[in-house]
Amino acid sequence: MASPETEKGRARVGMPFSRLPGFALFVLLLVLLFAPFSTGDSSFELRKAPASGPELQHGLGMWRRFAKNATAHNITFVLAAHRTYRRDPLNGYQRYTGGWNISNQHYWASVGFTAIPLFTIAIAWFVGFGLVLLLMCCCYCCCRRQNHSYSPVAYVLSLILLILLTVAAIIGCGILYKGQGKFHNSTSQTLDYVVGQSNLTVDNLKEFSSSLAAAKSVGVDQVFLPTDVQSNIDLLQTKLNSSANALSTKTSQNSKNIRNVLDSVRLDLIIVAAVMLLLAFIGFIFSMCGLQFLVSILVLVGWILVAGTFILCGVFLLLHNVVGDACVAMDEWVTHPQAHTALDDILPCVDATTVNESMLRSKEVTFQLVNVVNNVIVNVTNRNFPPALAPLYYNQSGPLVPPLCNPYMPDMSNRTCATGEVDFTNEEGVWKQYICQTAVVSGNEVCKTVGRITPTIYNQMTAATNVSQGLYFYGPFLAQLADCTFVRETFTSLSNNDCPGLERYSKWIYTGLVIVSTALMLSLIFWFIYARETRHRKYNKQFLVQSGAPHMRFEKAGADV
Repeated sequence: MASPETEKGRARVGMPFSRLPGFALFVLLLVLLFAPFSTGDSSFELRKAPASGPELQHGLGMWRRFAKNATAHNITFVLAAHRTYRRDPLNGYQRYTGGWNISNQHYWASVGFTAIPLFTIAIAWFVGFGLVLLLMCCCYCCCRRQNHSYSPVAYVLSLILLILLTVAAIIGCGILYKGQGKFHNSTSQTLDYVVGQSNLTVDNLKEFSSSLAAAKSVGVDQVFLPTDVQSNIDLLQTKLNSSANALSTKTSQNSKNIRNVLDSVRLDLIIVAAVMLLLAFIGFIFSMCGLQFLVSILVLVGWILVAGTFILCGVFLLLHNVVGDACVAMDEWVTHPQAHTALDDILPCVDATTVNESMLRSKEVTFQLVNVVNNVIVNVTNRNFPPALAPLYYNQSGPLVPPLCNPYMPDMSNRTCATGEVDFTNEEGVWKQYICQTAVVSGNEVCKTVGRITPTIYNQMTAATNVSQGLYFYGPFLAQLADCTFVRETFTSLSNNDCPGLERYSKWIYTGLVIVSTALMLSLIFWFIYARETRHRKYNKQFLVQSGAPHMRFEKAGADV
């Protein structure tokens, strides 16, 4: 469970972008995620660049130039350039300088190269130990003579090493099991947060669209929004609903796919841990008992499992590095949100034109609705008409009704409220003081008591004000969409709250896999050795007893004589 501080921090984060779940799919599986061993560039390859030299200076110089010019000139900014400065097998093993970019095959080749040692071990083990098994089988079939030589030193050493390796395998399985549980919880919490942010954006877009739709039908005393404004609302509402529906559908699909992958990964890792632990324990028991045939069967099974587990180690190391790259890339993008980066293809900021149009329409509708209310207040409720001008006359009297503060100027710039105006926070309570009791006269609602607002007009005014208020308070949300604030805050939250756990627990997984694989690989060898020594030890004991019995009887007879 996330800590209260974490949840509190996330509550302050802005809205996420429409394609954030798609990014999470990578930053959860490729991007469920991990960084290097302990320094930030984890791999088994000794890739430390020299302190000087043209190759290093060229790579770092390029990175610095990109970083310096990206903000000033809005050119491409290379994400995680220093961290991804790795050998690229597809480019003659030259250093890769393209930064974090999951759509670039050279990036995958370079990050995949970090796991080459583990893949090499898997292949070498499978081929090498397979040849050894083949030679042993040939020798067993061709060599009829049985050698029952026995070495006490080999017997004791193999027993000690076998015990230590079995304990190591148990520890490795424990780390693997614990790591996968923590990893699954951490990735699930990350996914829940990303989906929640995406759904929050969908809800805000739909509510904003609903507020625009409501504005078209709102009127006060038969006064409505201008026709051109209503037409603009229709066009924008179509765009907003289309974006919200697409985002909702994509979020739901990606969330379902990611959860299925997470559950499958968790189940597979549990099965691997259980099978490896069972194999190590049974192999130890069989070798202790000297059951050579059963040990041989387990060795064949273990031979294949060890090769597969080392491959799995390499996959998780690769994912660990991709995750670490992604976390660094998010941190760097936060400081350069307007620069063109590889993230733009996965999680671009919302199109500025669309957002600016939404902000303009929001201000325009708010401005017009406030004008509708104020026109009725100034030209109807606060005027004293003669009875002949009904329905403008409805016997309004008493103190004048204060107008509603318009937050915008005619050019849509911000406006400060004047003295005597009411704002969106207190208009209902203030206007209630001006409501009169009415009666219907000749089909018209007429005040019977002092007051300038009839209940009907009051309801229309408050309805228009509520719609204006809703549109006005969506301004910050639209501003966050326009300047990518919501993306920066989301990435910052992911980096601060989720990346450390994802990196830590993914490291537990491949560390556990490495320990288990290595322990079981060596155990297979010592199963054979110890089982052989145990069997030969028993044979030698039986041989000594059988050969020494007559001699003992002769010595006893001589003593009696």
